Amino acid sequence: MIRFSLNPPSAIALTTFVFMSLNTYSAETGLLTDEIYSPPVRNQPDKFVYWGDTHVHTNLSGDAFSLGNESLSTEDAFRFASGEEVTSSSGQRVKLQRPLDFLAVSDHAEYLGVFALAKAESPALKQWSIGKRLIDVISNGNNNELLQEFAKVTLGGKPESRMPDELLSSIWEQVAKTSDAFNQPGKFTAFSAYEWTAMVTGDNLHRVVLFKDSAETVTGKLPLSALASPDPESLWSYLEAYEKSTGGEVLAIPHNGNLSNGRMFSPIRLNGTEIDAEYARKRARWEPVVEVTQMKGDSETHPYLSPDDPFANFERWWDKTNVGFTRPKEPWMLKYEYARSALREGLRHQNGVGSNPFKFGMIGSTDSHTSLSTTGEDNYFGKYAEGEPGPGRAEMITGGHYGNVWWLGASGLAAVWAEQNSRESLFESIKRREVYATTGTRITLRFFGGWYFEDDDISRSNYAQIGYEKGVPMGGDLVAPDPGQELQSPRFLVMALKDPDGANLDRVQIVKGWSKGGETYEKIYDVALSDERIIDPLTQEAPVVGSTVDLKRARYTNSIGAVQLMAVWEDPEFNAEDSAFYYVRVLEIPTPRWTAYDSVFYNQPKKAGVPMVIQERAYSSPIWYKPPE
Repeated sequence: MIRFSLNPPSAIALTTFVFMSLNTYSAETGLLTDEIYSPPVRNQPDKFVYWGDTHVHTNLSGDAFSLGNESLSTEDAFRFASGEEVTSSSGQRVKLQRPLDFLAVSDHAEYLGVFALAKAESPALKQWSIGKRLIDVISNGNNNELLQEFAKVTLGGKPESRMPDELLSSIWEQVAKTSDAFNQPGKFTAFSAYEWTAMVTGDNLHRVVLFKDSAETVTGKLPLSALASPDPESLWSYLEAYEKSTGGEVLAIPHNGNLSNGRMFSPIRLNGTEIDAEYARKRARWEPVVEVTQMKGDSETHPYLSPDDPFANFERWWDKTNVGFTRPKEPWMLKYEYARSALREGLRHQNGVGSNPFKFGMIGSTDSHTSLSTTGEDNYFGKYAEGEPGPGRAEMITGGHYGNVWWLGASGLAAVWAEQNSRESLFESIKRREVYATTGTRITLRFFGGWYFEDDDISRSNYAQIGYEKGVPMGGDLVAPDPGQELQSPRFLVMALKDPDGANLDRVQIVKGWSKGGETYEKIYDVALSDERIIDPLTQEAPVVGSTVDLKRARYTNSIGAVQLMAVWEDPEFNAEDSAFYYVRVLEIPTPRWTAYDSVFYNQPKKAGVPMVIQERAYSSPIWYKPPE
């Protein structure tokens, strides 16, 4: 086996090949002609990575309105995301340095637009008893009562709290038409979307419902509110009915499993029965991706679940309770809340019922309630209007409902590998899971798996084309080798390039999960390290990258870390009889968290217990292996 590197020889070379370079990266060729990339395809056109957010709330969302965002509309959200300047709820002029490529405005279906209409004393509300009462509440300036009203509806509102169809139809039509007005294929993609806000005893089961289609099709069916049913299976039936009746396409994106108190990936359905094959097929069909990182915490894994993972304790401030703050977290719940353990559970279900309900890709988004999609730690703009820049905001309690403001993170972004910036192309890429998540940084990440990659494939200028020709990309399935070929260990190509405006890279890891004898396991492999570090041959641990963070000035330098890390890695413990998944985690070097920037900018002392340093990251969608039958 050939082993070589541009760095001095090191133990990391045991992963077969590690390459570090300062070369500029450009997307290579690649095309999808089969939804799951099985078998591998040939002659692919160019693909590019597009950056966006599928989870933003405006003044049409009850909680956003109640917490100070009374005026920033759907139009403002699209204007801001596409690069225009807007004035925030706190009166500050804001503009993105780097506009997004796509955005989905996903206001809550429950009471969609009602509070904004009540503020305007709309005649459309006066025919609805609840609407008339809300007009009186707002006229009295009692936003706290509004927030309690919205919480009551989402925590277990009765069907009679549902909006009249005529009222909902008029608001939904305007939402969809606004998306169409801002949709500019090839330049900026505006998706129609809403949030289905289901909670059971305060446990989070929220989904973003994302539509591919134009307003004419999207308005063919009214949004489904969780007031009709908090059961995700009811939502899937709605999605199926939408596609059958309109000819359009739609999918659902779960988020904040970390606040579900064990419900998000539970083996028990809401009706009390165990997951069966039909449930598994439907869930995998309608929920191809999961939002794994956002403002209310990171849902990749947890130290309790991954005690050997030194990077598992990341943005955990919300893991004390559920989203409704109705009951504390118990350790048994964690297994059914986090993406990595859910992926493991998926393998277990696959072996048990013959289908994998948790075969999902990973994206990030903000869940911003300011109408503004922002992710910068060094210019953190807040996620609720009450938490927009100002002295002492890190110590604020947001409306007495969403905890300490410092719990909120700047995360995250959805990265999509697609042929063009259009609804059709982006939506198809999301469906096939050729996507990845970041905590807000714009790391470029490629990941391919196959059987025939060679040691020098990653150093070739057309390595991405090789990845598609010889294997499958993130989100795909490793198919059996060609007939007559011996089944050997799979090999993986991985390339990570730093955010050009961000921090250098610390390392690239491949996270493996597998199922054996009815049990599931996980292991993390460091496949590329910066700064010529080597893995200890005895402990198999990699030295920490160090830190250049200066908290007195809220600064760091890129004097450590790497601009680019690349590797070809072969699974050294592969067993052809074990189902498995593999995904990539990329870590940046440590940088100041937004709380540190606030402390310096506003000249305020650092408060004990408030985190000041962050190590931003990216998570690829997995690649799965299933033993031949």
